Amino acid sequence: MRAIRLMEQKKPLQLQEIDIPRPGPRDVLVRVKAAGICHSDAHYRSGVTKVGPMPVTVGHEVAGIVEETGTEVASVRPGDRVCVHYLVSCGLCHYCSRGCEQFCSTGKMIGKHRDGGMAEFINMPERSVFRLPEEVSIEHGAVMMCSSSTSLHALKKARLIGGETVAVFGIGGLGSSALQLAKALGALRVFAVDVNPVKLSLAESLGAIPVNAADSDPVAQIRKQTGGRGVDVSVELIGLPLTMRQAVQSLAVQGRAAIAALSNRTFEIASYTELLSPEAEVIGVADHLAHEIPLLLDLARKGKLDLSRVITRKISLEAGAVNAVLDELDAFGDHVRTVVVP
Repeated sequence: MRAIRLMEQKKPLQLQEIDIPRPGPRDVLVRVKAAGICHSDAHYRSGVTKVGPMPVTVGHEVAGIVEETGTEVASVRPGDRVCVHYLVSCGLCHYCSRGCEQFCSTGKMIGKHRDGGMAEFINMPERSVFRLPEEVSIEHGAVMMCSSSTSLHALKKARLIGGETVAVFGIGGLGSSALQLAKALGALRVFAVDVNPVKLSLAESLGAIPVNAADSDPVAQIRKQTGGRGVDVSVELIGLPLTMRQAVQSLAVQGRAAIAALSNRTFEIASYTELLSPEAEVIGVADHLAHEIPLLLDLARKGKLDLSRVITRKISLEAGAVNAVLDELDAFGDHVRTVVVP
């Protein structure tokens, strides 16, 4: 089968012919119909995040059709439309038993530690495969498996409750989901912070209040529009020292800042005025959890999460096209989410 692979970090991805994987007794072989391209893929290629072993097939936003199942699989059957949870965990260790399988002692992420979904097929354990509701398209199902699911996990980690206000920093794939999910979870108002007018226009069309950080200080704009109070929850999805600090500075008393963007950069906090005195919290967000996916799928089924304007481009399974998209992501271009359609 054809697969787009990372052979070496800081080098372009390559298209290779590799064997179709064979499912074990508890595995599901999925014929990939859509694979989203995430900014994390650009980080893997550039070396911001450690990847291995290589070569590895990239792609962790995956949906498709069940091609074959192992003899012990009962939840899905050939022909089912499914999406794929990108973490492969043991289900037995201390972390898995506590419901935080992203820290599984033997866990592996597809597209990073084991072969992912920018290929014609992917083999996954049954517990990582979820049926797609009829109301959700294959392409939307794929993108939901990282950008939407991680955004939902960030909001849940930040303990968002109905009637609170939210600021989302960065309106890319994750941000466009985060602002919709915040509304679905009961947020009173959602501010969308970006410097790109195209993405700010998208955010406004999705019901958020646009805050153009290219025009003036977004913290000052948010405080002005909240009567000086700030927001209860901020979600940082860019990974720059400036925006991470702004996410903290925009908080109200007892506000919570969820930092979810991949970054190897540090940022400063004024410990007394920005953290201790307001009893603010800075919360790290790592991946998402399998048990959160059913809620996410249900919100999409009910129309509370609409990705029709978020997927802005579809491309074929070609290394040159994928490398070009990763270049654009590194440059923070206009496209929100690109999907590979094998």
